[in-house]
Amino acid sequence: MAVIPSANTTGYTLLRHDIVLIGIMAVLAACGLIYEYLLAHYAGRVIGSTDTAVYSMIGIMIVAMGIGAFLAKWIKNPYRGFSYLELMIGVFGGSAILLIASIIGLSYTLPQQLQAIYGIDSSIAMEGGIIAIIQKMASYTPYVFGFILGVMIGVEIPLIARIREDQHQTHLKHNMGTVYGADYIGAGIGAAIWVTICLKLDIMVAALGTASVNILMGLVFLYHYQHKIKQAKLLWVLHIAVLLFLLVLAMVGIKMTNGINATFFKDQVVYTKVTPYQHLTVAKRHAGKGLPQVYSLYINGRLQFSSNDEMVYHSYLTYPAMLASARHDNILIIGGGDGLALRDVLKWGPDSVTLIDLDKAMIDLFSGKDQQAPKDINDVFLSLNQSSFLDKRVSVINQDAFIEVESMISRNTKFDTIIVDLPDPSHPDLNKLYSNYFYIRLKELLNGDGAIVVQSTSPYHAKKAFISIGKSVADAGFITQQYHANVPTFGEWGWTIATQHGKSALDRIKEVETLPIEDRWLSKAMMEGAFVFSPSFYDSTSEIKINKLGSHQLYYYHRDAWTQNEGLFLY
Repeated sequence: MAVIPSANTTGYTLLRHDIVLIGIMAVLAACGLIYEYLLAHYAGRVIGSTDTAVYSMIGIMIVAMGIGAFLAKWIKNPYRGFSYLELMIGVFGGSAILLIASIIGLSYTLPQQLQAIYGIDSSIAMEGGIIAIIQKMASYTPYVFGFILGVMIGVEIPLIARIREDQHQTHLKHNMGTVYGADYIGAGIGAAIWVTICLKLDIMVAALGTASVNILMGLVFLYHYQHKIKQAKLLWVLHIAVLLFLLVLAMVGIKMTNGINATFFKDQVVYTKVTPYQHLTVAKRHAGKGLPQVYSLYINGRLQFSSNDEMVYHSYLTYPAMLASARHDNILIIGGGDGLALRDVLKWGPDSVTLIDLDKAMIDLFSGKDQQAPKDINDVFLSLNQSSFLDKRVSVINQDAFIEVESMISRNTKFDTIIVDLPDPSHPDLNKLYSNYFYIRLKELLNGDGAIVVQSTSPYHAKKAFISIGKSVADAGFITQQYHANVPTFGEWGWTIATQHGKSALDRIKEVETLPIEDRWLSKAMMEGAFVFSPSFYDSTSEIKINKLGSHQLYYYHRDAWTQNEGLFLY
């Protein structure tokens, strides 16, 4: 390795240099890891497969960092090279999210722009051919940006190692071990910062904050080593200019990114909130003169409900299970943070309802306690769920349901009905809440004459996932049946219902002559008819596996149906 000449230095000076360089390395390692998570997190939002995006991005950036480490040897002056490197990382890292959003947003608005330019009727769908290719290529931009950023981050460690040996004017036996040690510790600190701070921030704020730290480290480096760099004054000016650029981007970039993200939705985005667990988006549609406005909730870009037809979904979710239960004194709802299932359950006059939902921010939004939400949004949601969270009979527990269920079992808690209203198993963390083990634990909470119902995705667009849920519930020892109905917004949707002893849920429903609670959508005949499937629907059941804890089998079924087959109905 070529060593740049340096004046003799004292032990105190060498110690100072070591502290500066190792400290800079640790801070930059934290920034590098945050960049990985930022891009992976955003890729999951825009691509739709969070788990695949996260692991792919991290893998790509690690490979890119290795390539960057190889390329570092071509940089002749490590001092000047390091200074320019931090400038590039600051600019690229701070603007990456905005650039990715712009490229993807442009690809999605391209059909509308072409229709306007060439006067093409809006009824003509422009989804195939070159449009599909452009949109597919645009979806890969997070990985391209991740690779480029990874290469630049990978150059940092070799340069710091060379600079450190130059200061010592000798080959340091444990130089790489020391630098890598700082890198690993810094990355661990970065992970902690991501979990405790960045997840609570707007993604652009997190990106700009991280980029600013890169530039500040560049300034610290310049302060100590400017005498080693030609045109150091230019670098000072450039670093300050980039800080000003990031400041301007902070003032306008967040609004721009949110505006671009809104183009991913057909309806007008009226509120968006990033919580430590998910990205909530509220959209509004003007249905027409004299018609009520339609509000929709999206979680991580996936539709959760629309106000115009949510009653269809929630009637089918709650009513059969409540009707099949002998009593309705104590009810457990797992998920359902919008309070809509809770609203329907409260009509049965229970003594108490316990709702477990991990995300307190979502509960706040639907209970009118989100101080950042516009008043009209709060009013709409309180009207929609009839202020169900404000009912004194309701207890909300913000905890991972997997953990809380174990706690309830230890306290010998019992419920008459259990309603599992979780998002689809599109992530491994959700997969465990659809496992046979989890249903075995729920069985411990259910009274012998009660009933349990599980949201079970689409029986037609994700048939294997739907049947796997039914088999997993049955494997837990329940008398299990499945039913389905058309929810206009979702299409054909399905649920799994089960009892522990005696008659099945359907037999119990058939015994009822008159529905005890008035429902604005369901009739007894519709309820019974929902249990009817085509004659050959379950023919392939033996080939479909039970979702066991840790297997991720259901996650793979669901991913294949919606990602590989794009929800295509394959009978």
